[in-house]
Amino acid sequence: MTPRRPPTPFEEQVYAIVRRIPRGAVRSYRWVAEQLGDPRLARAVGNALNRNPWPFPKNVRTSARQHVRTRVPCHRVIRSDGTLGGYAKGSTRKRALLRREKVRYT
Repeated sequence: MTPRRPPTPFEEQVYAIVRRIPRGAVRSYRWVAEQLGDPRLARAVGNALNRNPWPFPKNVRTSARQHVRTRVPCHRVIRSDGTLGGYAKGSTRKRALLRREKVRYT
């Protein structure tokens, strides 16, 4: 397995914003881009989240303590129209994480 490259400065900015999305809430790719100062960056935000080196672990209950400072809850970012959008670990996993947080989406 090839090790992942370190995040770019842009990706680090995206991850910092996404880490601030509270549990049980979702935001759109566009919202994240607006926080960066340019709503046209929504697609770039999605690409950065796809390369997230610190997704939520498979067993959040047992592994979360180890990853609290680094994990990026990219499952909390959805499309502006309220639909799920992509997720590197698959849409089934994204749905499960959002359901666990009692989040409603279209």
